Amino acid sequence: MTISTARVLAVLATLTTLTTQATAGEVYGAIGVPGLTLGYSRPVNASLGVRGEASTLGTRKHSTTENGITYNGELRGNRASLLGDWFVAEGGWRITGGLAFSDYKFTLDGSGSAGTIAVGNTIYNTTAADGLLVEVKFPKLMPYLGLGWGHHAASGWRLGFDLGAYIGKGKLSVTPRGQLALPAAQNDVNAEVEQLRQGAGKVNYLPQLGINVGYSF
Repeated sequence: MTISTARVLAVLATLTTLTTQATAGEVYGAIGVPGLTLGYSRPVNASLGVRGEASTLGTRKHSTTENGITYNGELRGNRASLLGDWFVAEGGWRITGGLAFSDYKFTLDGSGSAGTIAVGNTIYNTTAADGLLVEVKFPKLMPYLGLGWGHHAASGWRLGFDLGAYIGKGKLSVTPRGQLALPAAQNDVNAEVEQLRQGAGKVNYLPQLGINVGYSF
């Protein structure tokens, strides 16, 4: 499920309410991590500004087959953010904080077909009915903290950048199928889950790195 239109409109409505008496706003686009961003910024005064933006990585899929095991990977990333900027010297440099409504999920589905798969301490001879589905899903609400340049009070075309992180721990789940779902394989599946937790399960933030181009009216 992607970020709903209602959430994006809510962010923009909140931004408009906060900046009714503010100076001219800026429409901008950005590219980087996590993909493409479209946003609206409005300075409140020389020291403060607010922004609303929607970002998407879209849905990326990749499949491969190795030793009779088919791996289907999918990465999905969308978010809508409400951000506040503090221009520390009343110039272009700023510290940014905020909150995002997010939809970030990574899945990897490994299915056997006359091949072997190592799970825990055991090698299994597989059929198409055997496999593991691994999912890493991030929270729906994630706070943001970062720094950057741009979106201050000015007019015309402008450039900027952002560097920071959306904070939230990925939740790992593993669903076995076929013989891997049988009680006899439970210890091996548990061992595999523990290994995954030491890797993907320890991710507790999503990086933000982007360059933006905007126009202030």
